[in-house]
Amino acid sequence: MRRTKIIATTGPATDKPGIINKLFKEGVDVFRLNYSHQTHEDHERRTKEIRKISKEQEHAVGIIADLQGPKIRIEHFKNGPIHLEEGSSFTIDSRLASNAGDEKAVGVTYKDLPRDVRPGDTLLIDDGRIVLQVSTVTKYKIACEVTTGGELSDSKGINRKGGGLSAKALTDKDKLDLEHAVKIGADFIAMSFARGANDILQARKMLDDLGSRARIIAKIERAEAVENIEAIIEASDAIMIARGDLGVEIGDAALPPVQKRLIKMARDMDCAVITATQMMESMIEHPIPTRAEVFDVANAVLDGTDAVMLSAETSIGRYPDKAVDAMSRICEEAEKQRVTQVSHHRINQRFEAIDEAIAMASMYSANHIGASAIAALTETGSTCLWMSRISSGIPIFAFTRHSATRRRVTLYRGVYPVKFDITHTDPLAVNREIIDHLMNKGFVKNGDYVIITKGDLVGKRGGTNNMKIIKVGEAIEHSL
Repeated sequence: MRRTKIIATTGPATDKPGIINKLFKEGVDVFRLNYSHQTHEDHERRTKEIRKISKEQEHAVGIIADLQGPKIRIEHFKNGPIHLEEGSSFTIDSRLASNAGDEKAVGVTYKDLPRDVRPGDTLLIDDGRIVLQVSTVTKYKIACEVTTGGELSDSKGINRKGGGLSAKALTDKDKLDLEHAVKIGADFIAMSFARGANDILQARKMLDDLGSRARIIAKIERAEAVENIEAIIEASDAIMIARGDLGVEIGDAALPPVQKRLIKMARDMDCAVITATQMMESMIEHPIPTRAEVFDVANAVLDGTDAVMLSAETSIGRYPDKAVDAMSRICEEAEKQRVTQVSHHRINQRFEAIDEAIAMASMYSANHIGASAIAALTETGSTCLWMSRISSGIPIFAFTRHSATRRRVTLYRGVYPVKFDITHTDPLAVNREIIDHLMNKGFVKNGDYVIITKGDLVGKRGGTNNMKIIKVGEAIEHSL
């Protein structure tokens, strides 16, 4: 069973007949709706199809609504793409009409950009393919020298090297998109270009006001986010290492160590983590990945990421199902390495919550007695999240009556949702029903050890307070 989760982005490629079904069969765990593209109607239609197939196949999947955020872009050129020569002058003019760009100047979507830059700053356009050195700045214009030239077309993104742009993380468009995401029942809200914890808390308040329990994913793509990462992780339910804009702001050479540090920090702080951007970019056009892409995905798995994400590979690519299949095979092979099954997570730390202590004790026991499965009766999925922070090859089954919880745990490494309503079950027969389910599915056999965690009070959030070790095939004591 693959433990690392796969996220697939929806788009025109997944709209083709039968493609979503194929992605289910290839093992997609979470689907992503990219609110930077397409319409609300597109996202709602895709969500309905995903939920329909999920129900038919009894296969829970999560849905991420990824907000666009304050993506700063140049405006449009009146006569099509231009070519910038190294050493030439080029101006970004916040007052220029949106379709009036030429070889001398272009407009910008973020009108306050001149306020955020200074002479000597470096601006990077189109993920760093075009590099501009700022010469002078006035109230409305940024005069630059082209230090790296090339072809430039409409709507390319602008970053300031080192970060420091003050655009708010939640735009007016994001607020409308967030409301729509709540309306269609998204399980996760991915917040783009967060700078600090306050950005996350603002989104959290909006969700609370809308009566939503959707979880928040902080996208780490600003230099400031790396500087404020501890506070961001504490405020978030998950982080996404979005390596496109982040690499532009901090430099591509800095990305590998930053990625490793963020994955470790997220796991240490009981937070889920997603590794994203260009993981299998060549598969937009080709049916197999490059060897470099194979190493990229495998290294993220070896470092302990919860999930790896496909973007354009599945949203507009020619081979969306093959991209998922290739990524799945790479993850499974990487997970065979011993480093993915050994952990020292919080071994010397004090646990403040009883349910967290039970989760840690269960994983420690499971790893040391060679258990074949862990079954956690859970209301919110928190116990499963804590368990999944410990590297192990042992599957964790989240037995829960809540469909939202089943979708939520699809993001957690090594956790698999199971529909199970304890309120309609004789409490004295719970252990037997759990073992029967695992045996019928072929996950355990006679002689295997299974660890079951649950609470004395049925249906109480945060109530996990006991652990039971059962040997399959022996008499099971009928008690909670």
